[in-house]
Amino acid sequence: MSDERFVHRFMRFTGRLRMIFGPAHSSPLDHEMTPENKALLSAQQAATEQWATITRPDGTTYLVPKDPSDQSLR
Repeated sequence: MSDERFVHRFMRFTGRLRMIFGPAHSSPLDHEMTPENKALLSAQQAATEQWATITRPDGTTYLVPKDPSDQSLR
C-alpha cells in the first residue's frame, strides 16, 4: 500500500498528460462577437430586466416580476 494519496497520484498523472498533449485549449476573450452571440446577449439582458430583486431583513433575496399584474409564476 502506498503512502501517497490518490489525489497526489492523479495530479502527477494529469501533469504528465499535459506534458505530452499540452494544456487544454482556451479561446481568447478579446475576439469580436458574432451576430448570433450579440442576439443571444440582448435576449438574455431583456429577460433579466423583467425581474426585480427583493432583499428580506434577514439578508435573503428573491426575485419578483417588475410587472405586478404578471401572474405567470404565481
